[in-house]
Amino acid sequence: MTAELATLSPTQSALSDMRILVVDDEQANTDLLVRLLRHWRFTNVVALTDSEEVVAAFTDCLPDLLLLDINMPVLSGFDVMGLLERWTQGSTPVPVLVLTADVTDEVKHRALELGARDFLTKPFDPEEVRLRVSNLLEMRMLQLQLKAHGDELEARVRQRTHQLELARLELVHRLALAAEYRDDDTHQHAQRLGYTAALLATGLALPTSTVERVRLAAPLHDIGKIAIPDAILLKPGKLTPEEYEVMKSHTVIGARILGGSRPNLLRTAAEIALSHHEHWDGGGYPSGLAGDEIPLAGRLVAVADVFDALVHRRPYKPAWLLDDAVAEILSQSGRQFDPDAVEAFAALDHQALVDGGQTPVAGDETPLTQEDTQRGSSRV
Repeated sequence: MTAELATLSPTQSALSDMRILVVDDEQANTDLLVRLLRHWRFTNVVALTDSEEVVAAFTDCLPDLLLLDINMPVLSGFDVMGLLERWTQGSTPVPVLVLTADVTDEVKHRALELGARDFLTKPFDPEEVRLRVSNLLEMRMLQLQLKAHGDELEARVRQRTHQLELARLELVHRLALAAEYRDDDTHQHAQRLGYTAALLATGLALPTSTVERVRLAAPLHDIGKIAIPDAILLKPGKLTPEEYEVMKSHTVIGARILGGSRPNLLRTAAEIALSHHEHWDGGGYPSGLAGDEIPLAGRLVAVADVFDALVHRRPYKPAWLLDDAVAEILSQSGRQFDPDAVEAFAALDHQALVDGGQTPVAGDETPLTQEDTQRGSSRV
C-alpha cells in the first residue's frame, strides 16, 4: 500500500471519539486496520480475532461501527450478523462494514440481507478505508442526533401532556368543589365519595385505570346542583312534589354540563351525573333504568353517595348512626342498589368511609328517627 495516509478533515474530527470494533481472524489484518484508524485519530478502536467474542463486546460497550470479516472459523461473519440483528436493525442501527476478499454477487447479496451497509475488499486501500469508515460513522452520528432530538421532543410532549392533565384534574376538582359549596358544610363530600366509589370499583376487580377514572369522576356527580335554587336545595324540611321534580333535574343538568367532552374522565363524569339516582329495580330517575341498563360507574356512585349522605349532617337532616346507615345500604341490595356493589360495600371498613381520610366532625352522629329516614330517602 503506497498511498499517502491522510489526516482527518474537520468533519471527520467530530467522529474521532466514536467506538469502532474490528473483527478479523487474521491478526495482521486487525493490526493494520487499527494502525490506520488510529493514524486518522479514530482513538476509540477495539480489535478482536475471535468471532465468538463479538456479541459480548456489543453487550458490554455498544460500538458505533463494526468492521467484520466474512470468512472466519467457528462463527463466520454471516453467523455474527445473524446474532447481532437486535443491534444492526431498527431506527438507529450499528452499521456493518464487511471485510472480504470474496466479491462475488452471492456474498454481497447475503451480507446485505443480513444488514451490511458497505464493503471493503482485501487487500485494503488505505484511502478507501478512511472514506468508507468516515461515511458510515457520519451516518451513525446523524442517526443518533436525530434520535436524541426525537427523544427530547417526546419528553417535551410528555411534560406538556402531564401539565395539561394536571390542569384538567384541577378543573375537575374545582368544579366538584363548586357544587359542594351549595349544600355541604365541610366541603369534603366529593372527596369521600370518590374514595368510596374507588374502593367499590376495586372490590369488583375492575382495571386499575377504571378505578382511577371512577375516583376522579365521582366527585362531579352533583355538579348539576349549581342550577338548583337555594330555597329548594337548602330547604330544611321535606320537599313538595313540585320541588322534588326540580331537585331531580340536577342529574340531567349535570350531564349537560359535562356532556360532549372528549376526555374519558369527563365522559365518565357525565355518565355518573346522569345515572347515579337510577335504581336497580327501575324505580329511580331520571330515566327509570333498571339492572345492567344503569352504567356501572353510576351504580357504584349511587351506593357511595347515599351512604355518605346518610352518615353526615345535611341542612335537611341530622347524621345517621353508622350501624343504621350500613344496615340501610345492605337492605337495599337488589332494590335501590346493584347487589354486587352492595356486596363490595359490605366488605369495606365503614368507619374509614365516614372519615374519608379526614377527621370526623364531633357530635356529627345523631340517633335515627322516622322523619330523618323520610327526608334522607328523598334528598340524597
